[in-house]
Amino acid sequence: MGRLDGKVALITGAASGMGKVAASLFAREGAAIVVADVSDDAGNETAHEIESAGGRAYYIRADVSNAAATSRSPPGGTAS
Repeated sequence: MGRLDGKVALITGAASGMGKVAASLFAREGAAIVVADVSDDAGNETAHEIESAGGRAYYIRADVSNAAATSRSPPGGTAS
């Protein structure tokens, strides 16, 4: 059992570098990962690598440098 079983981690900048490493480490500890980045190909690849290793991951395009983009409600849902 991992220390993060049953948890969800939203990691920005997870397509490469330290964000990608953090996403992989969190996944190894049992967290489901939301890979958030502006690089679609690399973000999808990170999510695929996590899933191939037995984890759970989903890529979303997110530009956290744009305040308006981060405050929108997600499709089919509401922001809290």
